[in-house]
Order: sequence, then C-alpha cells, then structure tokens
Amino acid sequence: MSGLILTLAACGSDDDGGDDGGSGGGGGGDTGASAPWVLGTTESVTAMDPAGSYDFGSWNVQYQVFEQLLTIPAGAEEPVGDAAESCAYDDPQTITCTLREGLKFSNGNDLTSSDVLFSLQRNIEIADPNGSSVLLYNISNGDEEAPALADGAIETPDDLTVVFNLNAADTTFLKLLSTATTSIVDEETFPADELMADDAIIGSGPYMLSQYKAGEQAVFEANPEYDGPRTPKADQVAVQYFADPAPLKTAIETGQVDIAWRTLSPTDINDLEQGGEVEVLRGEGSEFRYWVWQLNNEVPKDKAVRQAAAQIIDRDAITQNAYDGTTAPSYSIVPPGFGGQKDSFQEKYGAPDVEKAKAILDEAGVQTPVSITLGYTPTHYGPNAVDEANEFADQLTSSGLFEVELADAEWEEYQTLYKEGAYDLFILGWYPDILDADNYLTPFIRDGGFFENGYSNEEVNALLDAELAETDEAAREDQIGQLQDIVAEDVPLIPSWNGQNVAITTDQVEGVQETLDPTYIFRFWGISKSE
Repeated sequence: MSGLILTLAACGSDDDGGDDGGSGGGGGGDTGASAPWVLGTTESVTAMDPAGSYDFGSWNVQYQVFEQLLTIPAGAEEPVGDAAESCAYDDPQTITCTLREGLKFSNGNDLTSSDVLFSLQRNIEIADPNGSSVLLYNISNGDEEAPALADGAIETPDDLTVVFNLNAADTTFLKLLSTATTSIVDEETFPADELMADDAIIGSGPYMLSQYKAGEQAVFEANPEYDGPRTPKADQVAVQYFADPAPLKTAIETGQVDIAWRTLSPTDINDLEQGGEVEVLRGEGSEFRYWVWQLNNEVPKDKAVRQAAAQIIDRDAITQNAYDGTTAPSYSIVPPGFGGQKDSFQEKYGAPDVEKAKAILDEAGVQTPVSITLGYTPTHYGPNAVDEANEFADQLTSSGLFEVELADAEWEEYQTLYKEGAYDLFILGWYPDILDADNYLTPFIRDGGFFENGYSNEEVNALLDAELAETDEAAREDQIGQLQDIVAEDVPLIPSWNGQNVAITTDQVEGVQETLDPTYIFRFWGISKSE
C-alpha cells in the first residue's frame, strides 16, 4: 500500500489501522493525472454488499465499486447507459436492456446477463432487513414469508440481453435500474443466500475496494478492467469515517481530509464559510424533512386537528431558528424541480395564522387545547432536529390551541415506537431513491406509507396507479398535482423543509461542485486533486 494509507490510518485511529488487504496499486485507463484524495464523512456503512443495505453511506461506496445497468450523469435527471448500452420500454410493463460487449469484473470474470439476473434475484431472496429489496416489488412475487423473483420477471435470451416483465405498468422502473439496489455482482463469487463479507466484495465499477476497516476508513483503487463511461480521474481515493461532525470540521480545517461531505451542522458550515480557509460548495438537493400524523391514534383521526396544525406551522421560523437559514421552507410533499410539483400547502393555507386555525377547529366542534404527543429522535438527524422539534412544539403551544408533550427515542427504538402509536405527530426525513415525483408520493401516501400511519384514500391509490402507468408527460404531471392537492387537504403529513447538497473542500480539489445534485451520488470518478 502507498504512503497515503499509512497517513490515513495514523490520523483516523489510535491503533495500527488494519492490514493492507486487497490488490493495491494499479488503476484503469488514462488515470494518473490526479493526486490521491480523501473524503471525510459522518455517514456509516451498513453493508458493502448491495443486498444488505439501504442507506447513504453504503450506497455511495457501492456506486464506486459496482456497475448498474444505467447511471445518472452529474447534473442530469435521466439515466444513460452504464453496464447496459441501452435500456428502453417496449411498453409500460416491459423493458429490454442490451449490455455492452466485453464487460468484466475486477477479478477478470465476464459480466453477462446471467449476472444481472443473479444479482436481482439474490437481493429479493435474501430480503435482508437492512436491505433495499422492497424497491424491487414490481419483479418480486410479493410473498413476505418466502420472497422470490416473480415467474418470468427477468428473461435472459442471450449473454447481452435482459428483459424485465413487470408485475404492473411502471414508468419509473427504468430509473430504478440506475440505483445501487440494482448493482451487478459476480455470480461466481457472491453467495446466493447470504451477504458477502464487506472486505471481500468484487465489482465491475470504476474502483475496487482495496482496504476497509469498519467505522474508520475505506480505500479504493482504480479498476484496471473498467472501460465504461465513468473513467476515474484519480488512481486512489480514501474515505475517512467520523463518529460526529466536530472532528470532521477539524479535519477539513487542518487538511486531514480534502473534502467533507455529509454531514456538518448548519453552524459548522456557516463558520467554515465565514473563515474563508476552505470552499463551501452548495448544490441543488432533494432532502425532505416532514412531520407525520399517526392516524391510528384517536386525536389525529380528526382532519380538523391535522389541518389546524398545518395552518399554524411557521416554516420560515424553523428554517431560521433551527437551521441557521440553511434550509428552504417546504410547501409540498414533492420538492421543487420535480415534474408536476406544486406548493399545495401554501395555496391552501397561506401564511401561518392562528385565527384561521381556531376557525377550523371551531367549525369542526373540536375542544381546545388539543393534547398531542410530538415525537422526535435526538441524534439520527443531527442536533438541529431537536431544535426543530422544540420550535414546532412552541408554535403549537403558543397558539393556545394545542397542548404538546415532547417525547424522544434513539433511531432504532424510534422506528418501532412511531409505528406502535407512541406519538401523535413525529418527524422523519427522506432522500429520493430515484429522481421522480412518485418517489415522494407512493412511499408516503399509499395505504399508510412505509411509516404505517393508517392513512388510506381510494382516490389517492387510483391516481397513483394512473400516474405510474401514464406515458403522456403533461397528463402525468396533472395527476401528480392532484395528488399534492389531496395531501394538503387530508394532511396525513406536514412538509417542513428541503435541504441543499453541501460539501466543503480545499482549493486543491476539482469536480465536487458538479456532483452536488439531487441524486446525492458522490461521483468519486469525476473528482481530482492537484499536487
């Protein structure tokens, strides 16, 4: 291993930093112009294996190591070929992909259509609780007890052809083929029924994982077998993992890392920007923070209660008081920039108004103050989520219309508690799996959503089916707009804010601004560092 690895181990840990591992050295194509560089992050890796993870930290290393059939170029919205030369709809329920010729994994094994079939079938059948197999519902058998690939869902008539036969029409499935959940693994190397060890993964992407020590560092070397569109500019990249934002801020200030990305607090970002020693880069983001009503509880069943809270919330105050002005108020379940987006909550409720909220409750005959329990998790979304919870609780209480009890739990317990009804109103965050408005609709408002809040509306379900099958863009955007209007009327959740995609860099690094887009894919291959 090069001296870079030894330096990283020394600054990131008090121990020896692990063995050298991996294949080391090397690196494909025309790389070599860039010096090695280091990314610092507080994100963590659940699993390097694509079948075992559904989180930022894991997906972003998988994008480096594995190919997907398609990829989203920096700043783009539509996918283009990656392992596939092309993928196209034959009809809204059928997709045919043609692989590029001569694909190989970094161990020299051929990559064929059989590997694609194996990868997706394996993900579905392993059904890891931390994995993303749920996203493959349109090619699975739907059996929670014995999950499997649906009969005939994937055909491989030859080594270069993959045909997807979906369970239902879905004009978003093509975009799913660009996500880490559809990463292609080597069927000759990966076990079919269990996860591969983190430090043993093999892929066909622009980089190979050459060293990994959980919670400390990962080191990537350019893959000499890779000849696709994502040619790496640096032969070596390292990721340094930090337990919390404070040491990450110190590391970027002192040059221990070249880039700090996900996540520094708003206060830290503002301090670094004012200091002028590093560059604070901001890109368009698609992060969404929102409050969910638990309609299985008695009080939130009353729509007037939900609407009154939506009339009271002051998003500008939350943005300023809880996030130092680093977020943007959100007035819709769908973020700005997505097709069909409209600010339905602003259209219906306008500015925060206690008198209007009181009128809503009075007309429905609701006695005040309304007692609710407001839930939040204190660390998973960072300390500013605590500030937001307190700010929103204060707004509701000071109106005189609500009596709020705050309750919190750490993330693992919190997920169980909110589904069990421990909170009437609780905070959650979301980043898109794919760049499509439906990714902010179906997971939230179809029959209780992934958070199981008890909301169900037949008109909503019918519109969701329609927009997923609609091939006319204007008609689909109209349907998406109707769905947002219904959400503003029914208020199963209250949108709070949208975030930016922010990174801090030294002046030696180039290519970071370009990758700061709503996909939140941090494209290692496009980043370089001058000596």
